[in-house]
Amino acid sequence: MNYPNEWTQKEYLQNKVKLEKEGVAVVLIDTILSPIEKADTHTYNPFELKNYPHGSVFVFYCDSGKSSLDRLGEYKQKFPMMHCISLKGGRGYWRKNMMLMEEDVL
Repeated sequence: MNYPNEWTQKEYLQNKVKLEKEGVAVVLIDTILSPIEKADTHTYNPFELKNYPHGSVFVFYCDSGKSSLDRLGEYKQKFPMMHCISLKGGRGYWRKNMMLMEEDVL
């Protein structure tokens, strides 16, 4: 899979289902100490994140998506064996009740 620099919430949800079926961990990472309601988020902790298997996908988010996108190069340098992506729109655009329909996952 070719990984872009940004995923929308819908792309994140779709790719998470698809990749986890293939055995790839997809982790939503909170860089602002503000978890997203109804989402499985992990606080940014480089020591803990290095324990994930090589090839895992880290999706970083901030309030607006701008800071996480600006810092994407730093994350890629810190985690060279992982795929680092920014959540487009960040926490501000997250829709807590958004769900995927079966045809969205295919």
